[in-house]
Order: sequence, then structure tokens, then C-alpha cells
Amino acid sequence: MIGIFLVFLAVAVSSGGIVALLIRLAHKKSWFDRTSERRVHSGNVPRLGGLGFVPVFVVASIVIFLSIGTYEYFVRFLPVLVGVCAIVFFGVWDDFRPLRPLVKLLVQIGAALCVVVPGYAFRRIAFFDETLLIQMPWIGKAITVLWLVGMTNAVNLLDGVDALAGGVSLLVAATFAYVFSRYAGVSSSVLICVALAGAVAGFLAFNAPFPKARIFMGDGGSQFLGFTLALLPLIEERYTLATMPLLYVAALLAIPILDTTAAVWRRLRDRVPLSKPDRSHVHHKLMNLGLGARQIVAVLLGLQAALCALVVVSLKLAELRPGAWPSLAVLGLAYLLALSFFTVLHFMNVKAVSRGAKSPPIQGQS
Repeated sequence: MIGIFLVFLAVAVSSGGIVALLIRLAHKKSWFDRTSERRVHSGNVPRLGGLGFVPVFVVASIVIFLSIGTYEYFVRFLPVLVGVCAIVFFGVWDDFRPLRPLVKLLVQIGAALCVVVPGYAFRRIAFFDETLLIQMPWIGKAITVLWLVGMTNAVNLLDGVDALAGGVSLLVAATFAYVFSRYAGVSSSVLICVALAGAVAGFLAFNAPFPKARIFMGDGGSQFLGFTLALLPLIEERYTLATMPLLYVAALLAIPILDTTAAVWRRLRDRVPLSKPDRSHVHHKLMNLGLGARQIVAVLLGLQAALCALVVVSLKLAELRPGAWPSLAVLGLAYLLALSFFTVLHFMNVKAVSRGAKSPPIQGQS
């Protein structure tokens, strides 16, 4: 535990230090976040906060693999790091000069292939399914590519209020670390999750909405978080309960998944391009109900904490009786909670909009 804490502390301090330097540099270079239809912030706020925590995470990952992992494991993981760097590079490029949606999609697919080709892919959908993805690995690889691309964009869309995407990412990374350590011991996978949590924590020290954020992570940072969170459940080497099935992982990330699913449905229904921004994401709907940035973050992080707790309980029940109904029942409760929240919020938002409710002016990010 002491080693885990030291890794978290070292990464968090390093991340915070680089972010502080980036804030000063961004003000000198006028690297401010651009406003648009989807963005809700006002004023000149530096972007590119992702460049503060991403390099720290990458360096920490390399050190972890070289210190406690095998050389073969590190060589196998190198293409994954290439994919991560590609996501960040083109995300930062998009912050300065917006890329065409097709270009971004091709980059994300290429990064996902950097994960799948070395053999990182989902090995099961649920604990009672032990053979499907093993006998037909191409299905698992196809699912994994869709998963990585989808989550990269989902967390990017969730990044709409200060500390929201970062807070959700921190809770999810911490949950992965706990699950890996419980069932596989202190391994490189555990420390990778801890390093991600520490890197995000260092950034959140400057991104919290109290009193207001001093820097945003930008598309490079949010896409990195989505890609990396989708990657974490794939890197555990030992075939134990730590190799979480897709249904359990998706429950952990239900908030960005449901928010993105609703966005895709709206755009298909309205026959507009999928890349067209709007102001109907989960945080926008909460704004329409009169909530400010702090209240929005509190509500959604509270929901995220509940989902994490339910998934952990479900995994513990699966440990006692793999595939038994109690584990699936608790997992179903996590999905029901998330679906109920989004459903109730939808109808409350419809009523608020029909009454002419307007979002309060708050400081938020894209």
C-alpha cells in the first residue's frame, strides 16, 4: 500500500507542477479555449491542460513496466503507447486547428488497432461466458476497437463542466486499481491505474470549479482520458476476476456511454451530422434545471461513485459464486440506476425547456 501511495503522490505532484507551468505559458502565448455552441464557459481560460498530465502518465507507465514488469510485457505494450500518443497529438492539433470528423475517426481507429494488434482485447462479455470470445477472437477484437473509439469520443463529449470528465476518470481509474489489486495483487496493471488517477488529480487541483477553473484539459486531454480508461480493463495479464468482462466495465462508464448514446440518437432523429455540436448533453440538462457547475459535478460524481460501488459489490458476489444471479442482479441495479437517472432527467429537462428555462451563466469547459 505504501508503494501505491508513493506512486500516486509522485505522479500527482509532477502533474500539478507541469500544469502550473502550462498555465503561465498559455497566458503568455494566448492559448485560450475557443468558444462555440457546445461550450459554456466565458472569458479567457487556457486550454491544453492535458499536456500537463499526459506526459507524466506516459513516463510513469514506462518506469512501472521497466521496474516491475517483464521485458516482453513492455515490448508488447509499446504499440499501445504509440496509440496513446497519437490520440494526444491529434487531439492537441484539433485544439488549435479543428480536424475534419473523418480524420479524427481514422486516427482513433488507428490508435485502437495499436491496442488490438498486440493482443489486448476483451476476453469475455460476462463471467458466465468463458468460450465465445476465446473461440472467435475476431469478435472480441472488433468489439474492442468499437469500445476504444466510442469511449474516446464519449469522455470528450462529457468534458463540459469543470472537473467533470476528470472527476469521473479519477473515480473509474481508482476502481480499476482496487479491482486489480484485490484479485491480482500489486502488479504493473494496478500501478498504471494509480498513475492515471494521480496524473488526473494533479490536473484537477487547477480545474476544480471552486472558485473557478484556471485551465481546461482540451480535446487532447479528454480524448486521452477516454482512450486510456477504455484501455485499462484490457491490460491485466492474469485471467482472474481482475479481467473484467465487458458488461461490468460498461457499467462503470455508464455516464459517458449513455450521454453519448443519447447524443447520437438526437442527431439521427433530427437528421443532422453526428459531429454537429448541441447543448443537450447531461450537463446542459442539469443547467436547465438551475444547477451551477459545483452542483452538476456533485450530482454526477455522486452517481459515478454509486456505480463504482455497485460494480465492486457485483464483482465480490461473482467471486463467491461466479455467474450466479446475485452478481448479475447487483450489476443490473447499476444499469437501472444510470438509466433511471438519464430518463428522469430527460423528462425534467423537457418540462424546464417548455417553461422557457435558460441555463445559468457558469464557468465551464468544453
